[in-house]
Amino acid sequence: MTKIFFYHGMHDRLPYALRLISGAWAQKKAITIYAPDRGLALQLDNLLWTQHSTGFIPHCMGDSSLAAETPVLIVRNEEELSRSTQDQRLLNLSDELPPGFARFESLVEVVSQEDDVRNSGRERVKFYRERGYEVQFKDIASEQA
Repeated sequence: MTKIFFYHGMHDRLPYALRLISGAWAQKKAITIYAPDRGLALQLDNLLWTQHSTGFIPHCMGDSSLAAETPVLIVRNEEELSRSTQDQRLLNLSDELPPGFARFESLVEVVSQEDDVRNSGRERVKFYRERGYEVQFKDIASEQA
């Protein structure tokens, strides 16, 4: 059964997501990022390209011809997500349930302090728990103090 982790309490979820992606890459683990918002997906793509040169993380968008051989994949829709060949880790940067999340070993949710993001996160927690998933939480606010 998919392990679900909620990281919450940060002001902006994108810098923390970048930290999680960097951590996965450092451990040589593949990760698929679900970011259906085009602006957010492009912003993340840009952040990954502008990392310090020694911290480069090979990545591409889900519609790239290199998607099948790239360890970090940013997908924007269900079709791209279903084409992803890795099933190790899914990072959800949307305010909705990521389609097909149950095929992944782990699902990581990053939830900022914005009311609409928190409220949709709570709805997803309820959904996961009602279906028997164990949800683990980590409050990031204490790390940012």
